[in-house]
Amino acid sequence: MDLKDIQNLIKFVAKSGASEVKLETDDVKITIKTGSEETTIVQQMPMGQMPQMQMPMAQAPAAAVTPAAPVESEDSKYITVKSPIIGTFYRKPSPDKPLFVEVGQTIAEGDVLCIIEAMKLFNEIESEVSGKVVKILVDDSSPVEFDQPLFLVDPS
Repeated sequence: MDLKDIQNLIKFVAKSGASEVKLETDDVKITIKTGSEETTIVQQMPMGQMPQMQMPMAQAPAAAVTPAAPVESEDSKYITVKSPIIGTFYRKPSPDKPLFVEVGQTIAEGDVLCIIEAMKLFNEIESEVSGKVVKILVDDSSPVEFDQPLFLVDPS
């Protein structure tokens, strides 16, 4: 797990509102605790690799979270395309190929919107609705969770 993955995990936990998250794999153990004033990350690796590391990070002010509520009600007229699996989100089939979809593009039911890589398998995510892509909610090559919003589509 590299630093970018850890940073994305921190952002996800901060947005979720969870107070504590623990992630443990064969070689890494991470505990993220969020408090009212700061987020603390504790990462432990096997003996001989790296000692325990703590990085305090200032949490976003509460005022920054409040304006997001009106945006959601504004986006409620759109259909949200969500991730059916956990993996890595890709906007194009390979680095030298064009993007599957762009903002403003009209899509039909069954069109491939993106690829999500999970366990070295590349899964094409097809649209279940027809309409116009209004917003792409995830950056290319970013990790995504199950049921995470990926696209906003205007069905009209």
